[in-house]
Amino acid sequence: MNSRPEGIDMAARSRARRRALQALYAWQMSGSSMTSVIEQFRHEQDMEVADLEYFEDLLRGVERNVETIDEALKPYIDREVAQIDPIERAALRLAAYELKFRPDVPYRVIINEAIEVTKRFGADHGHSYVNGVLDKLAAQLRVTEKKG
Repeated sequence: MNSRPEGIDMAARSRARRRALQALYAWQMSGSSMTSVIEQFRHEQDMEVADLEYFEDLLRGVERNVETIDEALKPYIDREVAQIDPIERAALRLAAYELKFRPDVPYRVIINEAIEVTKRFGADHGHSYVNGVLDKLAAQLRVTEKKG
């Protein structure tokens, strides 16, 4: 079974992150409200096997904190946030949200998941860029966890 002692289904969380990346991409590209994007994705069949609560937390969290997230990313990126490839931008924003606001999720899990979704949906070497940025961000936001 792919779950942790706390009862968290890790496979469902992975699917939630994957779907959240796609939803965040749609939100960034369409300018639609996050509520309408969530509704659109909620009606898709494979959402039944994802952690829907986590999916919504990720998207609402990014929406609510996008300026803070983008500010946190700025020192570690080589261009304006808006100039980053949309898939990589979505992956960075999702992971930055988790690093900053979800201390219950280990930073290694967050970075690994961001790399995997970027490999799947992003440009050829996009995952390397995402990994480099998130490694530096995690060193700042998860100091005590990274030392341990």
